[in-house]
Amino acid sequence: MTRNEIAEVLAGIGVLLELKGENPFKVRAYQSGARALETLAEPLETLIAEERLREVKGIGEALALKIIELHTTGRLVFYDKLKADVPAGLLEILEVPGVGPKKVRALNQRLGITDIDGLIAACREGKVASLEGFGEKTQQKILEGIANRAAYAKRHLWWDAHEVAEPILEGLRALPDVQRAEHAGSLRRGLETVGDLDFIVASETPASVMDWFCAIDGVKEVTARGETKSSVRFQSGLQADLRIVPAAQFVFALHHFTGSKDHNVQMRQRALDRGLSMSEWGLVPAGGDETVKEKVAAVAGREDAPHPQSIESEKELFAALGLHFIPPELREGVGEIEAAEKGELPELVRFEDLHGVFHNHTHASDGKNSLEEMAAAAAALGWEYLGIADHSKASFQAKGLSEERLLKQVEQIRAFNKSGKAPVHVFSGVECDILADGKLDVPEDVRVQLDCVVVSVHGSFSQSEDEMTARIIRAIEQPHVTMLGHLTGRLLLAREGYHVNFAKVIDAALANGVIIEINAHPRRLDMDWRHWRRAAEHGLKTSINPDAHNTDGLALARAGINTARKGWLTRESVINTLPLAEVKKALAGRT
Repeated sequence: MTRNEIAEVLAGIGVLLELKGENPFKVRAYQSGARALETLAEPLETLIAEERLREVKGIGEALALKIIELHTTGRLVFYDKLKADVPAGLLEILEVPGVGPKKVRALNQRLGITDIDGLIAACREGKVASLEGFGEKTQQKILEGIANRAAYAKRHLWWDAHEVAEPILEGLRALPDVQRAEHAGSLRRGLETVGDLDFIVASETPASVMDWFCAIDGVKEVTARGETKSSVRFQSGLQADLRIVPAAQFVFALHHFTGSKDHNVQMRQRALDRGLSMSEWGLVPAGGDETVKEKVAAVAGREDAPHPQSIESEKELFAALGLHFIPPELREGVGEIEAAEKGELPELVRFEDLHGVFHNHTHASDGKNSLEEMAAAAAALGWEYLGIADHSKASFQAKGLSEERLLKQVEQIRAFNKSGKAPVHVFSGVECDILADGKLDVPEDVRVQLDCVVVSVHGSFSQSEDEMTARIIRAIEQPHVTMLGHLTGRLLLAREGYHVNFAKVIDAALANGVIIEINAHPRRLDMDWRHWRRAAEHGLKTSINPDAHNTDGLALARAGINTARKGWLTRESVINTLPLAEVKKALAGRT
């Protein structure tokens, strides 16, 4: 096991011990051990080989032995036994937002609850509200959390779905009987969550393709199988559908299964207005009793065959209806067809346009890698700069930095830049908590010494929309604020965002020259793409920030690109598409 995998096991042990009511000091020992592993300055292998693991602060004799066992064998008998002692249903209850280990233990001990169904029944009978430390409000929130959890279970994060889809697509394209292959649906449109995967394949001999698809590694069950369509389900619950069509119909099927319902309805109406019928089967003259499918079949193979045999790309399909090409991300039925008719679609920002990113964490707070490691990872991505924004002191659970620690980090960053150790310039910064009253957690005399100040809400989520809006605006209006982080605080498929008046916050950001980030973490993607088109039209700038907590996390910026593209953003609206010299000037003008 790697050090991060071991750290996850230790953290899991801490949760299980807390569920069992173990001594709090013992629980904290495992939490501290996990934290110590995440912030190691040396390779774990070296410390083990040189028998120096016990010298690491937070790792005692007993913990060191467990870490070594995990590292060498990949399992821990103690952990396996502990999991066996705790009902699996209790761990499931932990997935309900707002229900931590202490509450789960209380529910189990006082009401005998061991699973979600038992918790629902107890809430409906009012038993949870009667428990000390809970109350009617908590009971209602638990029921809402369970309902959300059930709804969220039907969808998957774009990033997770994409990681499943890409190797499948590569595998399909490599098959000798496949002429063309592409994924479609909400994944191709870059929607923040995905219901299932759709693959469109062109092939004249579909049987072998179906055989391969239904035997993919990780398939839990084949839910349907036919000559031209099959469906499989993975262990995660994610379903994948494969449709195989003749090459002449590939473009039409791809367009049909990519677009949202609204986009497709509008496109079909546009075709009808031009005397054509359009569907997944093709584009043919309208009229008569035959379906589009029947008309396509009737002309298959004819030298004078209409559109289905002559259109080989989506660009040609849009052109046949008098439109410029509409990128998949924009196919939501919200004005893209009108813009395509007028030639007014924007040239959307691309991942390749980024010269660097801001809002990233190191092991100085709750990140897992050092400043040097993060900079090296940024360099490997070909970036010119990297913005560090570790948490401020109010985020004590994330080991937030005091002013003294923050200023020491600034000195460290300046020394790093001066040393030339990496071809990446590091910007000093902080993710500063916006306190409940709108004040900032980092004083002005410290903020002025930083290159970039990201201000974010991390608590008091239950404030009303008016209170939260006023709180955020007060923070935006304070001196030396560069960016607003994750505007609504949402966690996709886990926690709804707090209520905020987007228009007022956007206007405040514009008035004060503050950037609103697109937090590119796949669970956030915040500010939502639905608000960006209007905001950009008014001149608001964004920074696509991965909120990376380790070196791999920098690549999450790709998910943020989806949000930017869906929000109709060009590179001109994204500050971190600027090269280093220009972004330095831009930041200097905002501090």
